[in-house]
Amino acid sequence: MVTAGLATSGSGGGRHQPRTADGLPLTTVEVTTAGCGGGWTDPRPGRQVFDLRNTSGTSAEVYLTDPETGAVYGEVEGLAPGTDRALRVTLGNGSYAFTCLPDDADAVTGPTVRIAGAGTVKSGPAAVPVTQQDLIPPTLAYQRWIQARTVQLAQKTDALRDTIDRGDLAAARTDWLTAHLVYERMGAAYGTFGDADGEINGTTAGLSGGVRDPGFGGFHRLEYGLWHGESASSLRGPADRLAKAVHALRDNWPDQRMDPADIGLRTHEILENTVQFELTGRTDYGSGTNLATARANLDGTRELLGDLRPLLKSRDSGLTGLDAWMDRTQHTLDAFDHDGRWTPLTRLTRAQREKVDADTGELAERLADVAALTDVRRTA
Repeated sequence: MVTAGLATSGSGGGRHQPRTADGLPLTTVEVTTAGCGGGWTDPRPGRQVFDLRNTSGTSAEVYLTDPETGAVYGEVEGLAPGTDRALRVTLGNGSYAFTCLPDDADAVTGPTVRIAGAGTVKSGPAAVPVTQQDLIPPTLAYQRWIQARTVQLAQKTDALRDTIDRGDLAAARTDWLTAHLVYERMGAAYGTFGDADGEINGTTAGLSGGVRDPGFGGFHRLEYGLWHGESASSLRGPADRLAKAVHALRDNWPDQRMDPADIGLRTHEILENTVQFELTGRTDYGSGTNLATARANLDGTRELLGDLRPLLKSRDSGLTGLDAWMDRTQHTLDAFDHDGRWTPLTRLTRAQREKVDADTGELAERLADVAALTDVRRTA
């Protein structure tokens, strides 16, 4: 809430302009079902805060837009009745208008406000909203890429099962990592995999018996056995069940449909999950290959970004910087790959750990912008 801790300071011409606690100019803007943007009568350039005040009886989304192009400079979602929310933006020369989208009602666009005389002040980034239709081509391209990966995954898990059947557990550990990384590169599709994801890559989370629970299966069940001295005979059953689950995924995938509205969010979530699960070691069942998984997740993110790039080129001014951080994070992770033998998290020095965390964390933050830019917004 912006209403607390406000100060008032003088402005030119003897007038007083409300300011926030940190000194930024403050303008209260009304949000109603009949009108939008009321109260913005003294447009000024520069960094500033709008106190969006919903005086209606329904929740609403509010966008600050370029009325000519529809580009969005800032947004507030879920503004509840009788509440205020702060919107911080930087505005330069140009035309602006607030658009309010009440729940269960048509959009209302307020009056156009023009700012001139901004000098060197430039507006913050703005992006034209994407539509569901815009996202269909990259979604279909990604689905085709996943289809090819399911075929490759079936081949690699079959090889893993056959190696375990032969009793060659040293080779099985190598085959396990190869197959597992194929799956980890497919991270953006996990929401469409449904129950198959748990069968193929589930953990002991929620299982009362832990690693001994009958419901523990898939890659991590084999990982535990291969790195904890279990016999080949005890691993043949889990390996066969994994291969069957992968074959079912491969065969059923052509009938699945990813939701285009989710694809941009998945770009961010892959690395977010990497930071949360892989870099904390929560998914390590003995192999010490979390950094290899992180690297595979990065590959999956890069593939998805490639499909979205035509949309992002005209919307994301930070795309070049994002690409640079992708390369930087890849270089950081590749340093821990020693001819297929990956450094475990527990053997990283403090400096190495800090660099891994910093690079992946920064990249995840930048990918959040991609999720925001590709979010399908209401326009009517």
